[in-house]
Amino acid sequence: MNLVGHLNCFVIVAEELHFGRAAERLGMAQPPLSQRIQRLEKELGVRLFDRSSRKVELTAPGRLLLDEARDLLARVDRIHSLAERARLGEIGTVRAGLPPDLGGPVVAALIAAFRERAPGRRLELREIGTAEQARALADGALDVGVVRHPIDARDLTLGPALVQPVGVLVPADGALAAAPEAHLADLAGHELVVFPREESPGTYDELLASCRRHGYDPPAVHEARHPQFALGLVLSGTAVALTARTEDTGGVTWRPLAGTPLTWRTSCAWRRDLAPDQEHAIEEFTAVATAVLRQEAGMSPLDGVPARRVAPRPASGFLA
Repeated sequence: MNLVGHLNCFVIVAEELHFGRAAERLGMAQPPLSQRIQRLEKELGVRLFDRSSRKVELTAPGRLLLDEARDLLARVDRIHSLAERARLGEIGTVRAGLPPDLGGPVVAALIAAFRERAPGRRLELREIGTAEQARALADGALDVGVVRHPIDARDLTLGPALVQPVGVLVPADGALAAAPEAHLADLAGHELVVFPREESPGTYDELLASCRRHGYDPPAVHEARHPQFALGLVLSGTAVALTARTEDTGGVTWRPLAGTPLTWRTSCAWRRDLAPDQEHAIEEFTAVATAVLRQEAGMSPLDGVPARRVAPRPASGFLA
């Protein structure tokens, strides 16, 4: 017996208390409907309705079972809905990598925006540099990543590229803080604080090469994994840090670089041989991440359209 189908008939008859109207709602003749109710009663071992020539009424067992039947039918509908959403790739877990230098507010905004756009999905985030993201994507350990350029993209598909100006973090009481902006050549003689090369070798090498082309060849380069270590080096007065815009705090201040000689380029990336059931999830994450990076991290598309809002990160988290 098709229990779900028979329970559906029971609920409709209970709502109508009239076999003719119930049969019309169900798109069937009245005799087969009566037979289904009788089979259901036999299966359950109770009478569900008192029938007479003048009216149909629920019995006490019928009233007791009506809410249970409705709940069961609702759960069956939910199962069908979830199965359809799964078929369309609208549910499941998205494993995404984020670079360590994204600030906390940006990460929080990304999580909130993704939940709003894809409430049926679980977002599993990992703080991971570009080089490790590329390996994780190749190994299938990540579904999508937010990566820095340049990157070896032979086996990857890249989303819309965004650019972010890089400025310099200097002591607030130092000579470099006196001007509204700094030239790279003005940094000569200062040691440099930057993210570890292993996190994004292409970005690291490109940044140092650009510094040297513009007259800044740092006497020493310090790779900082933790923001407090980087801040300590800057506060010592011997080093500066190249980073995206940050708030002035804790004795340090951020200055833009004249002419914008340095930028960070960022995009989402995923495997080219993406499974069909993953495509929709990756599209959703890419759309959300691109919008959040523009709105919250001050990034702009390569066509030069400015970001709508720039929310500076605290200096204490500029490398985290």
